[in-house]
Amino acid sequence: MEPKHNSLRATSLMVSLVLVVAWPAASGATQDWASFRGNIQMTGIATMSPPLTTAPRLLWTYETGSSIESTAAIVNDTAYVGTMTNALLAIDLNTGRLRWKFVGAGPISASPTVAGGLVYIGDESGMFYAVDRATGRQRWSFKAQDKITSSAAVTSGAVIFGSYDNFLYALSADKGTKLWAFQADAQVHCSPCVGGGAAIINGCDGYVRFIDAKTGRERSRASMESNFAAAPAYSAGNAFVCSMDGQYACIRASDGKTLWQVAVTRNGGASWASPVLGSENVIFASRNRTVFALNRKSGATKWVFTAGDAVDSSPVISGSRLYFGCDDGVIYGLNASTGVKAWSFNAGARVSASPAIGRGRMVIGTTDGAVYCFGR
Repeated sequence: MEPKHNSLRATSLMVSLVLVVAWPAASGATQDWASFRGNIQMTGIATMSPPLTTAPRLLWTYETGSSIESTAAIVNDTAYVGTMTNALLAIDLNTGRLRWKFVGAGPISASPTVAGGLVYIGDESGMFYAVDRATGRQRWSFKAQDKITSSAAVTSGAVIFGSYDNFLYALSADKGTKLWAFQADAQVHCSPCVGGGAAIINGCDGYVRFIDAKTGRERSRASMESNFAAAPAYSAGNAFVCSMDGQYACIRASDGKTLWQVAVTRNGGASWASPVLGSENVIFASRNRTVFALNRKSGATKWVFTAGDAVDSSPVISGSRLYFGCDDGVIYGLNASTGVKAWSFNAGARVSASPAIGRGRMVIGTTDGAVYCFGR
């Protein structure tokens, strides 16, 4: 379908509020957003320079005709996004026109990962694909025994992802050959993050696990007695996690010790959104309508923002702003240091996908099938 430029189906509200905050760039700063959460540590920090404008305007809209839960990837001049009607789309970042479409065997709720000349994606039929970035042609595929909602992490020639068949897989990035498979005690819904040489997962078995990324052997683990959907985030030897029963915690990678844990009990406090790691705070989003910042060292609350509905969209920081979607149909931009709303855009449909921010653009999809691109 052709893009609709400056769509009238949604309106925006912009308020000027500028405060420059020094957020740390993840290692390997880049203009791209090549994977879910922007990097393999899953920090949720957009490292492009300059950051996204503080008053982004709608540049184009592409109508997919399908619900979108997949977070986009942005590499060079192309945005890649999956749809719930089995399609992986490559969209021109400048014009909003479709470049190619790859159709898999099942709905795509996982986010694409771009590395080298390939796009890696799993679907809910249990198929995992490597697709040529330029042409959309399949290079290789791998069949898991149950659905894949986990986005892949690519590191040291291996592509790592989880499946509902209880396994975390590592395949060779070039040929799809299985390198190792780690069996958890329940489904691996989350996307793995990689830090300190470990692939880190929190699953439906209640454990946060640190698995050697080269051998597939478990190094350490922490029992949280909670189910997890959100991906963990890693920095400086610690993993930050959030559960489906409102537990938010910092876990030490070396021995699995819980350094702090905060329980959010109001309206359940369940989280499906992955955290953002700032220099001093870790920011979480919850289905109890709140987005909140906790001190990274102590877990003390720094600020709380109340949205119009549940927030399943994982927030992203670019410069001084924190961006995320919401079930109320609004895409929010907050001041990242205070939690005060600075910008918003009414998309008119639930936004469970997370923002992708790269190459001067923010790309995000909605459940009514629209892909929006914002920039200057």
